[in-house]
Amino acid sequence: QVQLVESGGGLVQPGGSLRLSCAASGFTYSTYTIFWYRQPPGKERELVIGITNAGVVTTYAASVKGRFTISRDNAGNTVYLQMSSLKPEDTAVYYCNAYRRVDTGSFMRPVKAQDYWGQGTQVTVSS
Repeated sequence: QVQLVESGGGLVQPGGSLRLSCAASGFTYSTYTIFWYRQPPGKERELVIGITNAGVVTTYAASVKGRFTISRDNAGNTVYLQMSSLKPEDTAVYYCNAYRRVDTGSFMRPVKAQDYWGQGTQVTVSS
């Protein structure tokens, strides 16, 4: 069974911190790039931050730079999102995504994407 589960969300006051977890099972987690997305109420999904299987980190959302940190624990099949100095605008459902490309050996579709999504975890920043 392939499974990707986020946890750690909740209610936090502005300026506070939360650590989200993305736990994987049923596939070789260490070979995938892991992305965190978020979707505020009534808004489009936003790519926040990602980490490759080599540990290279890219922050896509400028608003979280310096406040959010991503790390991975391959031994525990878990990726973490450490969030600090939280702001009300960080309120969103946060989703974990595991992504990779694979060579199919097919002329019609030589490369395909494989990705899995978690169910999301709610983060609410409010006083």
